Amino acid sequence: MLEVGTKAPAFSLPDQNGTIHTLEEYKGKKVVLYFYPKDNTSGCSRQACGFAELYPQFMEKGAVVIGISKDSVASHKKFEEKFGLPFTLLSDPELVAIQAYDVWKEKTMCGKTSMGVVRTTYLIDEEGVISKAFGNVKAAENPGKMLTEI
Repeated sequence: MLEVGTKAPAFSLPDQNGTIHTLEEYKGKKVVLYFYPKDNTSGCSRQACGFAELYPQFMEKGAVVIGISKDSVASHKKFEEKFGLPFTLLSDPELVAIQAYDVWKEKTMCGKTSMGVVRTTYLIDEEGVISKAFGNVKAAENPGKMLTEI
């Protein structure tokens, strides 16, 4: 996980509509950047729906929410439509941002070890600096906790 106080790594990734987004375009706003393992899984769906439910409150605080996983643009579009997600989902199949933000780790599930995204959320300030970092977050609790951290 990246250290608080460090410059957030730049990224340039497509969203659920294929539009490219960069971290630079969010300068002047707080960014809740959350990394999650996979679209349409129970934990990831709970986390995304939690952020969707609280999204107006994030906006009131001058923050944007961005989710990143290695799923495809098409997968993100289906995920967005299924749950009516009002925020940006970025596709990172090449693991560029996922590795830059140090969330690609060895994981063990049911006795099997593999590489995957560790659910992690960063709060990036208006200047592009990481102001908070939370690793191994609980999907259902993460959106509410992040709202209190802004």
